[in-house]
Amino acid sequence: MARGNIGRVRATRSAGMLPVVLALTSAALLTGAAVYTVDRAACVDPGQYIRHDNHIELVGGCVDGSELPAAPQGTSHEADAKSGVTPSNFRP
Repeated sequence: MARGNIGRVRATRSAGMLPVVLALTSAALLTGAAVYTVDRAACVDPGQYIRHDNHIELVGGCVDGSELPAAPQGTSHEADAKSGVTPSNFRP
């Protein structure tokens, strides 16, 4: 019995390049979409983070505080203390 590629389809070099070309094309399109989105954001003052004693505050920026949803009453630490759950990244 002869050995060979009987009944098998040989993969060509061009068939192996198709996934690479598609991946590079999609990466280029996603990069272009990201650049376009950032360019159209039109935020003159990007804002800055300022560290205070025990918290960090965002000063400036394009988001007005009235556009944000109201903060829930109480802190997550109080809720965790009531339920007895300690987060896995807890550092006293």
